[in-house]
Amino acid sequence: MSSPPLASSPAPRQRSWSWRPSWWLVLLSALALAFLALPVVALVLRALTSGALMDALAGRAVLDALVLSLSSTVVSLLLVIVLGTPLAFLLARTSFRGKALAEALVDLPIVLPPSVAGLALLFAFGRNGIAGSALEVLGLTLPFTTLAVIVAQVFVASPFYIRAARAGFRAVQPEVEEAARVDGASENAILGRITLPLAFPAIGAGLVLAWARALGEFGATILFAGNIEGRTQTLPLLVYSEFQEGVDAAIAAATILVVAALGVLVAVRVMRWPSGAGWFS
Repeated sequence: MSSPPLASSPAPRQRSWSWRPSWWLVLLSALALAFLALPVVALVLRALTSGALMDALAGRAVLDALVLSLSSTVVSLLLVIVLGTPLAFLLARTSFRGKALAEALVDLPIVLPPSVAGLALLFAFGRNGIAGSALEVLGLTLPFTTLAVIVAQVFVASPFYIRAARAGFRAVQPEVEEAARVDGASENAILGRITLPLAFPAIGAGLVLAWARALGEFGATILFAGNIEGRTQTLPLLVYSEFQEGVDAAIAAATILVVAALGVLVAVRVMRWPSGAGWFS
């Protein structure tokens, strides 16, 4: 005689913590938050009280740098998606000889000093670089052009997207995809209708991080693309240039950078954008 089916167990309730932190834990946490917030607050207050923000916005340099930063990061993000998504899927789903080296190469731009990244790009894609002659045959010259800005941004921002997307693809349960195969779905349909939607929270988090990293890129850009106003001078480079002349001149560009990055990160949390990669949990 077969045993009666077990009743389905109720969904686990979210654990509520009744533990109260010690005073020293609260104090150290408050100090850490104050340490992180104070520079940002000081910069914004200085910009509002000195009038440097309005004066700079009335000029041409800040607006040109802002337009270049936004347009270049949009193009960079599209390239990161096109190039990084297949690689992230491959690293998440397959095992092959040299995979450890491939993953190390993906992570390498994160730990490289920006100046080293800029030199590496210059020796790779410069006129005398490894790929420089091939690019010249195609009529492309990268160093000290707007394209060089985009290449530098893609190089430093790609790891953040690839790591997040890789974690998202790994988090998709194989049983869900296998059920779709049993029902006769093609591999392309499974990828487009099941895998990508389920991995999208992690992919979205990776996009936010990649965009923020590209927006704040400085070291690789100044070595590989230069600091040419109107052509390669992004907001971080403008901050550096204006700081040579005076602190007030650099305040506006720095404030715009901080507000843009902070606004995006806060918006992600306010909208409760889930992250399979755990970046924004």
